[in-house]
Amino acid sequence: MTKRTTLYSSKGKKLYAVRDKNGKFKDIQTYKRAHTLDMKRKSKEEIATAKKKKKKTAKKAKKAKKAVKKKKRL
Repeated sequence: MTKRTTLYSSKGKKLYAVRDKNGKFKDIQTYKRAHTLDMKRKSKEEIATAKKKKKKTAKKAKKAKKAVKKKKRL
């Protein structure tokens, strides 16, 4: 994640400023927009955990399906 500098606009809104290697401003966003995007974006950890849960749920569903089929045969 890039390091952000916190500033305030002349109207008092909170801003995030991203600087390049030379220290010049590369991008300036309002805090509200930046924060919203950060909340929508998922971390690598969250994605990995979701995949594990999905696999676990799929295995349970498969076992349950087999059990139902077995019961129907009897």
